[in-house]
Amino acid sequence: MDLVFQAPSTVHIAWALGDDETRLVLELCQDIARDKTLAWLEDAVAQIRWKAGGKQRKPIRDGLIVAVFRHYESRAAESKPLLHDHAVISIRARRPDAAGTWGNLSADSMLANIVAADTLYTLLFMEEVSARLGWAWEPREVTPGRRPVMEIAGIDQRLIGWQSTRRQQIEDALPVLTAEYEERQGHAPGERAAYALACQAADHTRSPKRKELRSLSQLRAAWRDSASRAYGADVVAGLAERARAAAAAIWARVRPVVDVALAAVNVAAVVYVMRGAFKHHHLLAEARRHLSYVLRGRSHRSGLDEEIVQAAIDSYTRPASRRMMTADLRALYPHDTEDQAVLRALTRKRSAAPYERARLAAGALTARVHALRRAERLNSRPRPRTVTVPTTLSPRPGRRTGQDLEPTTDVAAVEQTSRTLEIAAAEMAARIQAGIRERAAARRPSPKSAAAPPPSAQQSVQPAPGRTSPTGGVA
Repeated sequence: MDLVFQAPSTVHIAWALGDDETRLVLELCQDIARDKTLAWLEDAVAQIRWKAGGKQRKPIRDGLIVAVFRHYESRAAESKPLLHDHAVISIRARRPDAAGTWGNLSADSMLANIVAADTLYTLLFMEEVSARLGWAWEPREVTPGRRPVMEIAGIDQRLIGWQSTRRQQIEDALPVLTAEYEERQGHAPGERAAYALACQAADHTRSPKRKELRSLSQLRAAWRDSASRAYGADVVAGLAERARAAAAAIWARVRPVVDVALAAVNVAAVVYVMRGAFKHHHLLAEARRHLSYVLRGRSHRSGLDEEIVQAAIDSYTRPASRRMMTADLRALYPHDTEDQAVLRALTRKRSAAPYERARLAAGALTARVHALRRAERLNSRPRPRTVTVPTTLSPRPGRRTGQDLEPTTDVAAVEQTSRTLEIAAAEMAARIQAGIRERAAARRPSPKSAAAPPPSAQQSVQPAPGRTSPTGGVA
């Protein structure tokens, strides 16, 4: 089994075009994140199987046997930097019995947790880079409507296009394969068919392996020369300094704090919209993505990802079959006749990409949690029924108009919520500024009272303790 550990695009750029110290630190971060991910696979995932059909399964003994091979360049026609490791895992492992006999690994359990391992590697790599180099991370949308990828902040975006020529080759070949599919099948490809077509495009555009071997120092010199000729030496020089400056700006405006309850509802909503029915490892992968988006490279507490998953399972899921689970929103919407009614309206926006619909659902449920918390703080009853501002209100049958109205929730209402809040905030700011101007005009002395007031009058205008003084401060 071959696992590939590959960092985001900006990491390859900083590793190839930066100084030697930056290169060594990034390679060390790669080693640490890869080894920790393999250790998690050993401890939490790997199982030995025996008997008919692999019915007997237990954790392995003495760990996995892994051979690691490091590669430095991509398979593009023109050599471009691509720091990645191939970890080849042996299928043989020792059984946890007294004799320590050898058997075969359970491949299905390893393959099922590949995505969770990949998100763990990315999260750990981000934390190591931020801790050792002081850089921060920001999300970048590669394909509209798809999941964003985390990239190093401050790296010139033009260099990403210079490094990702392999991706451009695949994108150029994909429309031809898609047109052939539509002509053959009579309809546009779905999500799985689109992924299969992308794999075909990658296979058709893959260049043969290079037979000319060059050292890493020769490759880095050629890469720096290529990037300097394309965008100028000033773009290539000072990558580390610009990344640190961008990180300072990010840490000034981003507060890397994880709210377990909000993370749990966000993870449950995204996985439900993307998959419908899901398993534990799907939630675990999404929890690690959520931590990478929120923390931006800051370290997380050990076991926090599992804590988020357990909170999501306990509060927002229910069994869907013997092995699968699905979303259950009765904790947030206890009065709904159907516990999935809120998400259904959001997930039916078929014109949007799956992740875009998942983002809408997660935003609606996160706002619902905020509304419930606000109601608990204010001890208000009854609690708000929805988190969105409805476009229309319809009375219940048998009720008088204006009493006990039940708002409707749909995608338009979710989008209207943000606009309504922005307008309300602007109106509130305008009223505050108008009040400040009115109070300032009332305190301004009139021209007729230019003479100094008597001593008794001077004592009467002193502000009370804690009230706003005429100069604007607090007495």
